[in-house]
Amino acid sequence: MSRQIAILALATLTLAACAGDPQRTVETRDTPAPVEARVIGAPASQGAGGYLAGDGPGADAPANLDAIPDAVPRNEPLHRYANRPYVALGKTYTPVIVAGNFRERGIASWYGKKFHGQRTSSGEVYDMYGMTAAHPTLPIPSYARVTSVATGKSVVVRVNDRGPFLHERVMDLSYTAAHKLGIIGSGSAEVEVESLAPNAITGSVATADAVQTRPLEKAEPPKPVLIAPVTAGGNVYLQLGAFKSREAAESFMAKMRAELGDVTGQLSLFVKGGLTRVHIGPYANRNEARSNAESLQSRLGFKPMVNLH
Repeated sequence: MSRQIAILALATLTLAACAGDPQRTVETRDTPAPVEARVIGAPASQGAGGYLAGDGPGADAPANLDAIPDAVPRNEPLHRYANRPYVALGKTYTPVIVAGNFRERGIASWYGKKFHGQRTSSGEVYDMYGMTAAHPTLPIPSYARVTSVATGKSVVVRVNDRGPFLHERVMDLSYTAAHKLGIIGSGSAEVEVESLAPNAITGSVATADAVQTRPLEKAEPPKPVLIAPVTAGGNVYLQLGAFKSREAAESFMAKMRAELGDVTGQLSLFVKGGLTRVHIGPYANRNEARSNAESLQSRLGFKPMVNLH
């Protein structure tokens, strides 16, 4: 009987010792987690200054963030893997593969030192002092103009990461981009995001400071272009880009003419929905247009979109 009592006492002491052990905390890896688990743009904690708990401005910020130039749109090949459909927090996202034909309005946030130096979805290292951004579906890499609805200030950023995935936010900005828009303290703000076609003319957008420019080299006068009205039905074209101003569209079309001089099809401007679109065609049918889009993708770095008018 005494032996049974001794065994029972020993078991009781063992359970008490186990109950007193502190709960272990599992540290996250230095390398980025898969996109399904990586959540950027979580709600700010109380008293954190409007940003994610543990995040915030770095201690070695450049002296004049306003002097950091905006990103400049250019032709870049799409990332091999970052533009495939993916799942984040149980929701499926299907990235678009054509830049320049996308616009949305919503809440943008920013991410800083917590992610500074980590790998982005493009494989590049995130630099919070660069002019970059994360977006759930815009092409990687691509460029976007981000405009504050409250102040009208705009910046141009290079999209090289995925996110945010919480609270219906539309974009995560780098620290510098958020600073230039004036949303560092609040942590978020309503913005308009406009995807920019490669080589789009962006101009001066962030400040009223004078911007140095140089005259364009003398070139041959542009050929007459067709401004196509919006009609129901019609021919099949490929869309190369869409712009708010006709001047930007004509400039882009001149670049396309130089790059695609030997391509069958006439470049034309098509006005719809307040945008001036650069089209090439017409083609006999959609299959012919898709075939030409495939061949143009390797030359342009993006795949033109089939368009009917």
